[in-house]
Amino acid sequence: MLEKLGLKRSTYYYNLSHPKQDNYADVRPLVEEAFSRTPNGMGYRQVALVLRNEQGLCISGKTVLRLMREEGLACQIRRKKYNSYRGEQGKVAKNVLDRDFHSDAPMKKLATDVTEFHQPWGKAYLSPVMDLYNNEIVAWSVSERPNMAQVNEMIAMLEPKLNGPALLHSDQGWQYQQKSYQLKLMELGVEQSMSRKATCLDNACMESFFGHMKDEFYRKRRFESFESFKEELEEYITYWNTRRYQVGLKGMTPVQYRSHPIRAA
Repeated sequence: MLEKLGLKRSTYYYNLSHPKQDNYADVRPLVEEAFSRTPNGMGYRQVALVLRNEQGLCISGKTVLRLMREEGLACQIRRKKYNSYRGEQGKVAKNVLDRDFHSDAPMKKLATDVTEFHQPWGKAYLSPVMDLYNNEIVAWSVSERPNMAQVNEMIAMLEPKLNGPALLHSDQGWQYQQKSYQLKLMELGVEQSMSRKATCLDNACMESFFGHMKDEFYRKRRFESFESFKEELEEYITYWNTRRYQVGLKGMTPVQYRSHPIRAA
């Protein structure tokens, strides 16, 4: 066998008596623990941020990716999103946001959308509002139907958090074209903005949130009831706001970024 492999006998016995050391033996359990924080795991960038922020490790994303592959850890693949567009059913607002997702202060630029979940017992819908200052989900509603009652519940949760004039961006979903919704925004001092028709990149921040949420929380999972689904989804939103580190927020969570004294540095 040694002759066929072209190895010297001394080389064989040296490697046999000096097994290769795993320099990341202590890191692998930490990678697995970070990955398992969400039901479907998380991507390597997220795992790397956990290791840096909580363990103080100086480790690259490429190294984490390699370790995850060696341990068989991977998120699921994303699918097509829910589309609430039903044609023009009211007044369509201008695209005031115009893909300028940067905000210098909290609660000044907001975005919203609706996404759909399929379960054996039926469908569920999430209608959240994101603060573009720190990607925090500041209001939401989880419902079995994508109706105006859901949107009204979301706005009711948002209202006490507003601290002056704001901009709220959405797609051209039928909910956002309703006169009652638009009048409520005017009453709250909120300017309405809408994406161009069939242009999902105009609301890329919400698209990104939905993608990460479904990768980490939802894919291939079955829930016993709508109530149990809603409870776990709201727990994930809390996790997103308070424990999920983001590269775009200088490695902080949304809540940390909002309260951090050097956030604007």
